[in-house]
Amino acid sequence: MNFNLSQIPERTAQPRNDGITMVMDKGLSISEVHNFMEISRPHVDIVKLGFGTSFVTPNLKEKIKVYQSYNIPIYFGGTLFEAFLIRNQFDDYISVCKEYGISYMEVSDGSITIPHAEKCGYIEKLTKHGTVLSEVGSKDAAHIIPPYKWIELMRAELNAGSSYVIAEAREAGNVGIYRGSGEVREGLVQEILTQIPGEKILWEAPQKAQQLYFIELLGCNVNLGNIAPTEVIPLEAMRVGLRGDTFSLFLDNELSQ
Repeated sequence: MNFNLSQIPERTAQPRNDGITMVMDKGLSISEVHNFMEISRPHVDIVKLGFGTSFVTPNLKEKIKVYQSYNIPIYFGGTLFEAFLIRNQFDDYISVCKEYGISYMEVSDGSITIPHAEKCGYIEKLTKHGTVLSEVGSKDAAHIIPPYKWIELMRAELNAGSSYVIAEAREAGNVGIYRGSGEVREGLVQEILTQIPGEKILWEAPQKAQQLYFIELLGCNVNLGNIAPTEVIPLEAMRVGLRGDTFSLFLDNELSQ
């Protein structure tokens, strides 16, 4: 950090196993990636090329190489995995990941229906090719999954080889673990945490209020995802109590009064 302040919570050091910030890149240019990395690299752990944007992004290989030059793990959004899968092109998906030097992969079923045993089979197969993240939850707001089912699915996917399970929220933060208004389904989250280790969950939290909820609940080293590139520095300030919302969170009682 740039100067000394007492009572700043200790962030995990990179490369992190927890306290991860996953950023969603929805179409940054190569020059924008350079600029983004110049200021935010110390606080970025993984970058997701959102949904199917990698299919239509010009100069994709060059862009990925820029991220890789900063030692940032990159992966394609789960929607692209599903797009390959529904077209019976699973092997092509693996080939594309290899061609582009992608060693992180996301397995999801937010847009298509996959029998869960089959989904776990894809997770197991992909662990032979790299690090797997798997997403639980539907992109359909009308499809409500009960807490016990979230727990069951997450546990099975971790057992199948996922390094992290992603709690679905979409890029807007209005489905899955959130209500349509963006409000956290607190009972769901807290029940999940009774059975699934928090450090193995990557909570999609694109909205500031959602990020605040998880920092207050689980501390500065909670795993947060779908963060906009422009929000990485503000999020890091919030994580360590240097934003109004968390200003008193890590101070001792005497100073916070």
